[in-house]
Amino acid sequence: MAKITKVAKKRKAPSKFMAPLDVSKDLEVVIGKGPMPRTEVTKKLWAYIKRKKLQDTKNKRNINPDEALAKVFGSKKTIDMFKMTKLVSKHLS
Repeated sequence: MAKITKVAKKRKAPSKFMAPLDVSKDLEVVIGKGPMPRTEVTKKLWAYIKRKKLQDTKNKRNINPDEALAKVFGSKKTIDMFKMTKLVSKHLS
């Protein structure tokens, strides 16, 4: 019978993606107080979009910002969800 040995797991440093970031005042209105990691920002942003029903009904890839979200995006125009992260990253430091 073979002897079972435990392999020590090498501990990795937390990724930059998970590092808590400060949130701007405009973004704070939408998702709450920071600091928080990007993953949490995205999760809370989508919760806000779904709760306020800001996702376009015909094209689910588009978001129709309300007043608070327009301040974050810099425009009241419809935003493609793939461009959203770029616009939100300006509000994280």
